[in-house]
Amino acid sequence: MSVSPRIPDTDIQNDSMEDRLYTVKYDDPGDSHLDVKVPSICADSCETADCVSICPADVWRRDDGEVPTIAYENCLECSSCRFACTYDNVVWEYPTTGSGVSYKHG
Repeated sequence: MSVSPRIPDTDIQNDSMEDRLYTVKYDDPGDSHLDVKVPSICADSCETADCVSICPADVWRRDDGEVPTIAYENCLECSSCRFACTYDNVVWEYPTTGSGVSYKHG
């Protein structure tokens, strides 16, 4: 005999992604640890902008056919952008020692 899981009587409210990202602290080193190696590759060859679509923190933004802009201060340091770029055109380094992201809840 299988037992069904108990369904709570009240609705469970989860924090929005924006609320969860707000708990992340970033100590700005003053210089971006992210960049584009060759801007013309983004402008002339890249049609999918995978660095933009994969970023969970909306750090990378791109208008059609343009070189992405980078708001490195929001970076979660997951390095997804580096691995998603099929052109290996993302510069990604850890921020200098003592700066960068720190998480409030683990």
